[in-house]
Amino acid sequence: MATTAPDSRAHGVGFRSERGPVLAALMLCTGLVALDSTIIATAVPSIVRDLGGFAQFPWLFSIYLLTQAVTVPLYGKLADLVGRKPVMFFGIAVFLLGSVLCGIAWSMPALIAFRALQGIGAGAVQPMSMTVVGDLYTVEERAKVQGYLASVWGISAVIGPTLGGVFSQYVSWRWIFFVNLPLGIIASIVLARRFRENVTNRTSHRIDYVGAALLTVGCSLLILGLLQGGVSWAWVSVPSIGIFVVAIVLLVTFVLVETRTAEPVLPLWVFRRRVLTGGNLATVGVGALLIGLSSYIPTYVQGVLGTGALVAGFALAALTIGWPLSATFAGRVYLRIGFRSTALLGSVIVMTGAALCAMLPEHAQVWQAGGACFVVGAGLGLMASPTLVAQQSVVRWERRGVVTGANMFSRSIGSAIGAAVFGAIANSTLAGRLAHPPAAVSAALGGRGVDATSLVLGGGLPTGDSRVAAFVRDSLYGASHHVFLALVVVAVLAATALLLMPHRTEELVFD
Repeated sequence: MATTAPDSRAHGVGFRSERGPVLAALMLCTGLVALDSTIIATAVPSIVRDLGGFAQFPWLFSIYLLTQAVTVPLYGKLADLVGRKPVMFFGIAVFLLGSVLCGIAWSMPALIAFRALQGIGAGAVQPMSMTVVGDLYTVEERAKVQGYLASVWGISAVIGPTLGGVFSQYVSWRWIFFVNLPLGIIASIVLARRFRENVTNRTSHRIDYVGAALLTVGCSLLILGLLQGGVSWAWVSVPSIGIFVVAIVLLVTFVLVETRTAEPVLPLWVFRRRVLTGGNLATVGVGALLIGLSSYIPTYVQGVLGTGALVAGFALAALTIGWPLSATFAGRVYLRIGFRSTALLGSVIVMTGAALCAMLPEHAQVWQAGGACFVVGAGLGLMASPTLVAQQSVVRWERRGVVTGANMFSRSIGSAIGAAVFGAIANSTLAGRLAHPPAAVSAALGGRGVDATSLVLGGGLPTGDSRVAAFVRDSLYGASHHVFLALVVVAVLAATALLLMPHRTEELVFD
């Protein structure tokens, strides 16, 4: 395949160059995915207040990340068949359709289904943006262009939670989805007018639909069992055991299918080398840590500390400020002490930050929560970058894309499963406490169970029910505290995974 732009090699890289409008459009497309990954976090309490379903809200993160992760490899192969432009437009259209449906969702199950549709679109938008950059820019130019795209993630990470808080507190949480429409439409118009590709020498690929289906259904059932176990049915029950057994069988079948498929959706060789296995397992931990903080810090700050959505957004933004600051220095550090040592240093900082989260009291100050998030973010910046660069440095050019894709997949799967595990912990804690409330508040709760948290989240509790508010807030604090303790465990496991990586990677280039 060849994709060309008018006089692409003869012009500069910035926005004023011939390719500037295309670059701006790609940044908008990247912004769609990046913003939607963070903006919903601070809106969750408001969504729960309007739609109910606190026990199901982790699905809003899990299903989006899962459908995005499993479709990325499929879109990559389709792009080689039909070109980047059609796949990009398809992804934008599906993402915007999902956004509109999310904005008009009438129930939590409907919103979850529409988030899955959004994820299917995001699975095309993100990798196609990176691929188009590779088509339009030379090797020397890509480093600068990647800086433009990376800045989108940094900006979105900071303004996303804050913008979500503003919409939730002063307008409506539904606008966090509607805001995608003008961005997507502008990006589509610019790409249609300015991006030209000449598709030649189409590569013949066999799409691994069977592998993708097995992976999607297997992971979905695993997440379903984790989220609903102990809430909709007992952990030791026929539905629970049946779901987990079927999920395991499907995932084992997926591994067997991938060993026999010519072009697997997820090549298993990326898990057969120490540097790749250790790096990918650590990246799973990074994804889980991110989703854990993104999901439950806003819930803790709003539901337990009693602040507004905007303040919760600022607390979470501290995480995204610490990450880029430490990532900026990561390159200098790993050139001196090596990839693994730098990542291990980051893991120690992450464990410290997770411990600070676990030690947050029920009546903490918001700055304490923000400070703990900042420490975790600083550690993640030192973990994620050296891990990825180490993985890319040990494979040849033709396999670098596969390794990078596997790293992205690992983070997304880590976030999806992490949301399910943390959701199971929170739901089990809340279900246990709210199942046996004190007599003084039992009548006011009205048998709502876990969804009694909606009385506190979003300010849905009448002023006369202070005892109910105190009880529900105490229960919500217990759930958040248990999640934060689980974050410490995940941080320790991620650090352990890094020990699988060798001390030196310079001489480990392999086919």
